[in-house]
Amino acid sequence: MIPRRFGSALALVLALAGAAGCANVPESSDVQVLRQISEGEGGALPPGPVEGSNPLDLVRDFVFASGSSADEHGSARRFLAPDVAEWDDAASLTVLDGQFDTVPAPGAQDASTGVTTIRIRGTAVGRMSSSGSFEPDQATFQQDVTVVRRDGQWRISSVPAGVVVPLSIFRDNYRQVRTWFVDPVRRLVVADLRYVPSVPAKAQTSRALELLLAGPSPALLGAAVSQLPPGAQLRSNAAVGPDGALIVDLTGVGDLDEPARQLLAAQVVLTLAEVNVAKVRLLVDGEPLLNDRPELTREDVAALSAEVQPGADVPGLVVAGGRVRQLTGPEPGAPLPGPVGNGAYDVESAASTGDGQRLAAVVRIGARRTLLVGGGPDGGVSPVSLNAATMTRPSWTPTGGEVWTVLDGAVVARVLVDSAGPARTAQVNADGLAALGPIRDLRLSRDGMRVVAVVGGALYTAAVARSIDGEVAIRNIHRLRPDDLGEVVAADWRSAESIVAITRGTQMLVGQVSVDGLVVQQVLGNNLTPPLTAIAAASNRPLLVTDQTGVWSFAGGDQAAWRQVLGGAPDGAPLYPG
Repeated sequence: MIPRRFGSALALVLALAGAAGCANVPESSDVQVLRQISEGEGGALPPGPVEGSNPLDLVRDFVFASGSSADEHGSARRFLAPDVAEWDDAASLTVLDGQFDTVPAPGAQDASTGVTTIRIRGTAVGRMSSSGSFEPDQATFQQDVTVVRRDGQWRISSVPAGVVVPLSIFRDNYRQVRTWFVDPVRRLVVADLRYVPSVPAKAQTSRALELLLAGPSPALLGAAVSQLPPGAQLRSNAAVGPDGALIVDLTGVGDLDEPARQLLAAQVVLTLAEVNVAKVRLLVDGEPLLNDRPELTREDVAALSAEVQPGADVPGLVVAGGRVRQLTGPEPGAPLPGPVGNGAYDVESAASTGDGQRLAAVVRIGARRTLLVGGGPDGGVSPVSLNAATMTRPSWTPTGGEVWTVLDGAVVARVLVDSAGPARTAQVNADGLAALGPIRDLRLSRDGMRVVAVVGGALYTAAVARSIDGEVAIRNIHRLRPDDLGEVVAADWRSAESIVAITRGTQMLVGQVSVDGLVVQQVLGNNLTPPLTAIAAASNRPLLVTDQTGVWSFAGGDQAAWRQVLGGAPDGAPLYPG
């Protein structure tokens, strides 16, 4: 259940607050409730049906009005006939792409009853789940709605359960927020995309807290965890204190050591920062969660974010002509020192860690491939006990302790690299991904919680689940925008929430897709000569792609075309750290 469920949970919170009142706050506390965060005032509802509308326009306007969840979709309900059976608007929320039709259904008119059936048809891009997350599933959509004439006006007499809304209207009426959970291995917090209604704005705080209390979305289930156990709840309604800090008083949290308390603080504060809460007074059973910091801001917990961006001083590289070369810096195209740059090995692809201290390279030896791992100023590398006919370009975890590659399009291997001894190989349970087809590209996200993969020409995301005994598996696999992207060649992470991909199509050579598949945007293709063969991306750095003439760069903004950064390198494979 979506908007109605939010409302019922909020009503429960308000009821608890009313029952407990200020008596739940110790007398020694200086908390003074000035303003409760509740549903607040809603904006004006969208207009209802236009007098004299024909059945096709009536149903079309109903779909647009369904984007507003205010007053249990009160605007859309004005399109229903007075005697219509109950419409279950909380059953589901399906998002259509930009175009949809309303047309008469076959055998639409029933002259004896005056009832007409109108068909909504289009392409669904996915559904918003009860957890407030978007679950991609691009497919043909079709739904029939019956309309009847009452007092000279057409009104809807029967509509299937659930809400259908175009993407543009969904984005107008729902706000994207990141809820934050915990990487159980690194003990850092990771972002999980959710959507909350934009109106009423004052309800967004309560809704964000509700989503946080409910736990990770299905996309990260089994991969991320929460410091908030299932029994945790708000002890009283969130309220603003005299100094402007939002007071969040939790109960049922259990016993937490200091690191766990800090993670819980990061979860709450970073989630609330998404809905414009600048300062939080975080309490557990009326007492400060962190004794030394009774009030917290985003800056106080930002260091606990798991996402690792490449160091500003770590350059981009490119593999071209069998050598690893500099792509940026004073000598673009100059080979790196050591065997990966001097021609001792025939390098096919490579990846460096976020700090640039380690390098992994796939090298060709006859018809086979092997992996080299090393680092240091001399560029020394050593072979790892992996051998295959094909090997995808390597990808490092954020810590630089593991590098992943895919052998023969089917086996996801990871190499554990640390100072304790030689590199060790281990496997990843990727049976679900490999069953979809040959894996041609696989990249770890910069928070380490997800992979993006090109499998059988399609783009997929999935979660990385790690067990306490060290096993690693790829779970919760979702395909992203097959109709829009077509055949995908390669992909990379622009950020923890955004992916860029190159395709074999002519309409969208380069596309940027949100990690949940809700939004896809075409990146301009000026100056590029298809087919494209490689791509690299990172936050706050230009996109890099390889076409038939070399490596090109695009920084966005006012830049009107791609700029070539390395010519005469149609085999170039650019890479950013990570």
